[in-house]
Amino acid sequence: MSTALDADARRDVRIEDVEYQRQGGRPLLARIYRPSGPGPFPAALQVHGGAWVNKDRTDNDFMAKALAANGILVASIDFRMPPEAPYPASLADINLATRWLKANAGEFRCRAEWVGSFGTSSGGHQALLAAMRPEDPRYNELWLPDAPAIDARVAFVISGWGVLDPLLRYELAKQAGNAELVKNHHEFWGDAATMEEANPPRILARGEKVELPPALVFGGDCDEWVPVELMRKFVADYRRAGGEVELELYAGANHGFMTGKPEAPYAAPALERMCAFIRKHTTG
Repeated sequence: MSTALDADARRDVRIEDVEYQRQGGRPLLARIYRPSGPGPFPAALQVHGGAWVNKDRTDNDFMAKALAANGILVASIDFRMPPEAPYPASLADINLATRWLKANAGEFRCRAEWVGSFGTSSGGHQALLAAMRPEDPRYNELWLPDAPAIDARVAFVISGWGVLDPLLRYELAKQAGNAELVKNHHEFWGDAATMEEANPPRILARGEKVELPPALVFGGDCDEWVPVELMRKFVADYRRAGGEVELELYAGANHGFMTGKPEAPYAAPALERMCAFIRKHTTG
């Protein structure tokens, strides 16, 4: 039986950095992982983690390479973060990058209708939030002059150990005495009211009208910042709101269980699960 990560199906991968926008004269880059072959390929915009204030497009490099080697183009982006800019600047960058990737799908041997997104940790939160609110005027404020009619809707979204509820994580960090995490929340969010407003589980609870693309939520059942009960309730509420969603839990795994760790016990199965999910909702 073949799997999504069969060695004999692996493709060569070409990696290059491309400017996708400028802010204040400074280029913001997307690292493109191109599979070899004629395509057309599914494409995934990767949103890095780092507690909303750290890391860059090189985060999760091994994950991007694995997806590309299996025929999925990945565009891993830099975006604005504190101290340069707090929320919602990063969501505007993610929204623009989604539209940019769709507009350039032909050049990357992809299809615009096969463009989705994935993120891990805080990136898992932001990818999900951006996918649910593609037309939010705060997120959709950056102009794409070459393709003004393209929207930021996605074919799929994957949240890996995503910080689904930033307000809950803030409270947990305070209880744990984690001053660094509390500081990160203050720098990005500013206040608790904003953490609640831009909060996927609470958005669903409020009955806000949002997009619900096919979603995969995965994480460890020992995640110290994203309780299993939260993941299960979010998935149930997403499904109840009319969205298609899948949940994958890894026994004994904590938060960030495969961050930078291709040798981690669950890395290969999680990557295989991601590949299968993306193909299910693109190439059919």
